[in-house]
Parts: sequence; structure tokens; C-alpha cells
Amino acid sequence: MNIRDLIPHINEINTYKHYGKVSQVVGLMIESKGPQASVGDICHILVGGHPQRKIKVEVVGFRGENVLLMPFDHIQEIAPGSLVEATYKPLEIQVGSSLIGKVLDGLGRPFDGTSFDNHTFSYPTDNQPPNPLNRPRISDPLSLGVRAIDGLFTVGKGQRVGIFAGSGVGKSTLMAMISKNSEADLNVIALIGERGREVRDFIERDLGPEGMKNTIVVVATSDQPALMRIKGAMTATAIAEYYRDQGKNVTLMMDSVTRVAMAQREIGLAVGEPPTTKGYTPSVFAILPRLLERSGTNEHGSITAFYTVLVDGDDLSEPIADAVRGILDGHLVLDRKLANKGQFPAINVLTSISRIMNDIVSKNHRSSADYLRHMLAVYTDSEDLISIGAYKRGTNKEVDTAIKVHPKIIDYIKQGTDEHITFDESVAKLVNEFGRGGTS
Repeated sequence: MNIRDLIPHINEINTYKHYGKVSQVVGLMIESKGPQASVGDICHILVGGHPQRKIKVEVVGFRGENVLLMPFDHIQEIAPGSLVEATYKPLEIQVGSSLIGKVLDGLGRPFDGTSFDNHTFSYPTDNQPPNPLNRPRISDPLSLGVRAIDGLFTVGKGQRVGIFAGSGVGKSTLMAMISKNSEADLNVIALIGERGREVRDFIERDLGPEGMKNTIVVVATSDQPALMRIKGAMTATAIAEYYRDQGKNVTLMMDSVTRVAMAQREIGLAVGEPPTTKGYTPSVFAILPRLLERSGTNEHGSITAFYTVLVDGDDLSEPIADAVRGILDGHLVLDRKLANKGQFPAINVLTSISRIMNDIVSKNHRSSADYLRHMLAVYTDSEDLISIGAYKRGTNKEVDTAIKVHPKIIDYIKQGTDEHITFDESVAKLVNEFGRGGTS
């Protein structure tokens, strides 16, 4: 490289280091006098003796002339007067082809302690969503290899879908099925706020070596600071954006966006925001669209995103579920009653929807899916009478038909975790069995 090319970069180097001093620590919040920094900048707090250790923190606000900082790490060694060193840069991660197949932490560092090769470069974690006018319309279906979704809730390349469920209803299993069976070029999976034990279970049992071949996993466990959990979501989204800009069709799966909202609530309460809807602070409802709108299509490639939402007591009207449902392009509801019956994936066909499906599937496909849903709704309305034997065949012709086809409906929805079914096979089975008169 010519020395002349380096001159502009040399001129940008700040030859002075600017410091502040810690004045107060209250709960999660660190308050310091200086340095002069902007919201979103990374700083380092110098702790320990020789050698000194640096605790990475981020500027999240100001109180008077004091700077409010949130840590990425535990803060036991911070003392009054600890030096705070400014970097004047936001958080950046390393991206490149060497990320594929690795498990990373919330800051994009490999969990196994290895390092990347020399073909990586810095990439910001907090990026703007694509320009709405530059987003290509979603026109092509994406095969996920899950028959119930491909047939009844067809997902397009660049669509954003919520998976709404309580705990233990099969969210992780469904995510693993999608990552192994999807025809996407690459999978990015973010495990936010997970129990530490479940991380290895998910990687080795659910994903396995086959699933990890074209997958990047970003992990921020529940014991880590709130800021680390939020940055885990931002880092995973940034990695997906990088590969989208390389022209790839990426599948981004985040489990769960509810825990991102909880982490932001912790930060908001620590900064002094008022709790509003069920204890969630206003910044929670500001960060959700900023995060979720970053996925989707742009002029280079697409990010098809699946965001799981934990619903307490299976209540779909709780604030985070309500906010996320209004932002995304469809939602899949996993029903505990169906899971208890042994129906997996436990997708409630009557309460789930894909807002894109009608634009990207054939007329025969759409009418067959509508007929299946209608027959299931008819059966569900009369299920109590049917179960206790109070319904007499011949009373209602439509109910008779619903009873007849109900075993076929359940057979269509159920699928083993190791069963791989192509998009064409899912559509052919749907049209053949539920097309009007069984014809296409």
C-alpha cells in the first residue's frame, strides 16, 4: 500500500486520550464525571492493579453534567475514582466468512476462545433499516421444510414472522426444524436471555452438525448484564445484514424478542424512565420497531426473520406481543392444548396468519388452504358436541364433511422433527387432499 493512502487515516487518529472518573454506582447504572462522549459511544473503565483490566461500557444518557454508563460485564472491581477512558466509537463487530459455523457472544466474539482469520473487518451493530422506497416487494416463497407453514402460512423471502408461545410449547424445536430444512443460504440464530444449560442442548441436540454447517449462533445468556442481551440481538441482526448485502438470502431467528424488551426495561428503569404499560418503559416500544424493521429485503438480498415472543399464560394481548404483532408481516401461534395432545409443531391454524401469502402463491394453493382452515373451524365449533357423542350424523352436512376430513387435517399439520418435506411436496399434498373435490 502506498504511504500516501495512509495519510487520511493517520490524520483521523486522535493523539490524546480523554478520561473521566467514576463518581457513583447505583444498581446497574454507573455515573461518572466525564469524559465528554455521545450516547452510544463505547468507553472503558480501568480496574485492578497490574496489569489493569478494562470493563467495556456504553454511554446511555446524562444526568446534569455527569455521564450515565451501562456495563457489558460484571462490575465488582469498579471503585470511586476509577478512570473512564473514551473511545468516541460505537460498538463494532468483526464480520466475514469465518463466522459461519461458530457460536458467538453478544459482542461477536467466539465462545470457544478461538480467533477469526485475517479476512474479517469491522462492521457497526446499530444500523438504519433499508429505505422503504428501495425495498423490493416480496414475490418469491421461501421453502422452510415445515409442511404446516409452507402449505398454510407460506413465507416469502424477506418476510418477518412472529412465533408466539408460552414456555415449553416447542419454539426451539420449530426453529431447529426451520434452520435444518430451510432453503436459505445462511441461518443466523440469536439466543437471547436463554438458560445457560439450554444453549448447548439446542446446538448439539436440536441443530446438530448438519444444522451448524450453514449457521451462526449468537448467545447472550440470562445471567449476563441487560446491555449484553440487547447487544446480542443487535449483533445477530448486523451479521444477517452483512450477508444480505453480499446478495444472500438469510434466515434470522431470534429467541426471544420478549427478553430483549425486558433487558431494555431494566436499562430504562435504571436511567430513570417512568414505567408505563405493565412496567415497560417508553424506550422499549421505541427499540422494538428499530430492531425489527432492520430485517426484510433490500436491493442486494433478503433477511427472512422469525422472532419468538413469550406470552405469559398464553395471553396474546400482553403489551410486547401486541406491539410486535403490529410491526411484523404475520404470526404463528403455538398452542399449549395442541402440544399436550402430542401435535407437533403445535401451530394453531385458526389464530395464525401470513400477511404475504396471498401475494406469492397460486390460486389453487390459496383456495385449498382456505378450505382446510374452514373445515377445521367448522370442526372446532362443534368439537364439544362431537366429543361427548351429542352430535348426530346427518344433522349438518358441513359438520359431517369436517368430521370426515379432520384426521387428514391433523395428519397434514403434524410433522416429525427429522422429517424433511420440500415446498412442492407440501403444496401438492395440500391441493390433492383439500382442493375442491380433491382436484387441482
